[in-house]
Amino acid sequence: MFPEIVHHGGKDGVTGSCHELRVDDENGLLVDCGLFQGEDAERLSGSQEASSLEIDFTLTHIKALVVTHAHIDHVGRIPYLLAAGFAGPIYCSEPTALLLPLMLEDAIKIGFTRDQRLIEKFVALLEQRLVALPYGQWREVPLSGSARLDIKLRRAGHILGSAYVECRVKSACGDASRVLFSGDLGAPFAPLLPAPKSPYGADVVVLESTYGDRVHADRRSRRSRLQTLLEHALVDRGVVLVPAFSIGRTQELLYEIEGIIHRQGRREAAPGVPWADLEIIVDSPLASRFTEAYRRLKPFWDAEAQQRLRAGRHPLAFEQLTTIDSHADHLHTVDYLHRTRRPCVVIAGSGMCAGGRIVNYLKALLAEPATDVLFVGYQAAGTPGRAIQQYGPRGGYVTLDGKRYDIRAQVHTLSGYSAHADQRNLLNFIKRMRRRPKLVHLVHGEAQAKAALRGELEALGVAVRV
Repeated sequence: MFPEIVHHGGKDGVTGSCHELRVDDENGLLVDCGLFQGEDAERLSGSQEASSLEIDFTLTHIKALVVTHAHIDHVGRIPYLLAAGFAGPIYCSEPTALLLPLMLEDAIKIGFTRDQRLIEKFVALLEQRLVALPYGQWREVPLSGSARLDIKLRRAGHILGSAYVECRVKSACGDASRVLFSGDLGAPFAPLLPAPKSPYGADVVVLESTYGDRVHADRRSRRSRLQTLLEHALVDRGVVLVPAFSIGRTQELLYEIEGIIHRQGRREAAPGVPWADLEIIVDSPLASRFTEAYRRLKPFWDAEAQQRLRAGRHPLAFEQLTTIDSHADHLHTVDYLHRTRRPCVVIAGSGMCAGGRIVNYLKALLAEPATDVLFVGYQAAGTPGRAIQQYGPRGGYVTLDGKRYDIRAQVHTLSGYSAHADQRNLLNFIKRMRRRPKLVHLVHGEAQAKAALRGELEALGVAVRV
């Protein structure tokens, strides 16, 4: 029966990732402990807030938590995990050890309390528990009894610090096996990040399937497609709204836009507005803090980004970039753009439009035909972002904070900017293992995506469980 995979979240949807490697009756390792969002949270129904946040599994045998990356759908329930009594170490990569406290501090403010003393106490406790691991090195997880568990983190290419987890398990009777948890895998050609490389092999793989049913548009050309789309959107001198996740997507977009501005210079982005004069606004205090953290993590950037730095460029701190910090400045900016329709690009959280400052921009500007909304990330079912993406092209509406807003803005999706691997990338991750797994558990995907990926994996002769 052991080792056994037990899913505590992220099995039947794309949020709430939380998986357990049960070594034996006395020992378990938790991989991620994320927040449920959109329909994933609604499926837990009843008392939605309580049930979607509850730690409803036994912790007495859980010896450690491994965090694959700092996105909220993978880490958002950690405060509840600690409150439920988990007292073990929290393993993560070195960059994630810097990013995770920022993410959870913000989550605490939204979901728990704004009492700064309590927030600082939580962050201090979290930092005490964090164990930062270098990529590519085995680390033993202390267990009870004679079983043994070693883990190794390898770059996943999803966001800075993201990792997949290799687990080397040896039972009390000496049987050995390899189990791998993919976390969220990225795709080649992501800004700032090296592409993930497959390991030698594994017996069992827990594999994400977010885009298991589709192939992204050519990622190599996405910078030119971003430029073309922005220039088209700015022809009528309107505002381009980009709902973006505070960590990962915002920094990738800034990196790409800096590259466009560097190459285009005085060429017009909008009538009368050269690229060199186009204002790029980041309106998210959390995104600004993550961007600063990304700057501090330059040693983990990829070779292309390092080359830009050596050339004296500043991919995440360029002249045309304006950051909005205070809430008063945010409201002033929304009102100013609503009145003036000044051509600019606004990047604001949250990525699925389920809260954050992007909501005020949408309320003010969705009814303007000159506005363009550009999605560059996955929109989970049940979120306002999915509704805008689905109904906006039909002239529909979206409900924000209980009120209906008509959508007259143009709506665009650039799938090439997804931080997730597509079907081809996921299959290659498995195919490039010299020793392919006997079994793949598909998680973190909607039913259609899982079914499509399952068929492709089974055609390779791999057993699949969903």
